Amino acid sequence: MRSRPLVSILRWVVLLLFALVCAFPFAWAAFTMFKSNDDLYTVGHVPFFYNSPPTLDNLRVLLTETAFGTFVVNSVEIGVIVVILTLLASVPAAYAIARLTGQWGGKLAMLIFIIYLVPPTLLFLPLSRVVADLGLQDSIWSLVLVYPTLTAPFSTWLLVGFFRTVPRDIEEQAMVDGYSRVGAVVRTVLPLAVPGILTVVIFTFALTMNDFIYAVAFISTSSQMTVSAGVPTELIRGDVFFWQSLMAATVLVAVPVALAYNLFLDRFVKGLALGGVKG
Repeated sequence: MRSRPLVSILRWVVLLLFALVCAFPFAWAAFTMFKSNDDLYTVGHVPFFYNSPPTLDNLRVLLTETAFGTFVVNSVEIGVIVVILTLLASVPAAYAIARLTGQWGGKLAMLIFIIYLVPPTLLFLPLSRVVADLGLQDSIWSLVLVYPTLTAPFSTWLLVGFFRTVPRDIEEQAMVDGYSRVGAVVRTVLPLAVPGILTVVIFTFALTMNDFIYAVAFISTSSQMTVSAGVPTELIRGDVFFWQSLMAATVLVAVPVALAYNLFLDRFVKGLALGGVKG
């Protein structure tokens, strides 16, 4: 009984340290985006304080001297299209593996996951040839074509596990009631697999927002660039780094994504805990 308060204190200390470590990069970015050049680059200034008054000039540079708005629109457009394509490919494939392949389903799912583990750098050359042959260089459609090859294998492997947790009796009962297999899947299986589908959406959208290699390799025109490629391209000019504006871009992109993630967090965690099975 006497050890319980100590255990509780240690638990809160560990959680606090973990929260500080995780939050520090974002907090540092938010703090730096308002620093003036004199404050940031003057030797002897304490980096954890505003030695000079905060300024909004860094936001002005980001929003007026770069195509940041265009980068955001391109990133969102690519992300939405890739999410749709990934779901169209992975949901039927995962259901087929989970329900229709019998004993080979597990081996096939593992093979698909192994394909996902292939380093993107090894796929760069063949994908470059495909993009060139299709005439998609320097276009956002090159990324729309490439990204599903990275997201679909992992998403399929992930959804296989969710579909397996849904009892067969549910969809069989729906088919007895007169629904086709497709109708039974849409009305019974997919609603129970919503946590897995949300996971696929989050994973896919995050990958399209974070990718740098393909975004830089396939696109060089500013009007077609994504956030991950366009911001550093325009804010790193030779050996001059616009650190405060770079941090401002990080904050402006991270805040909406974090809010959207937390909007679905409770349902996501609850679905994972229940395994997608409802009585």
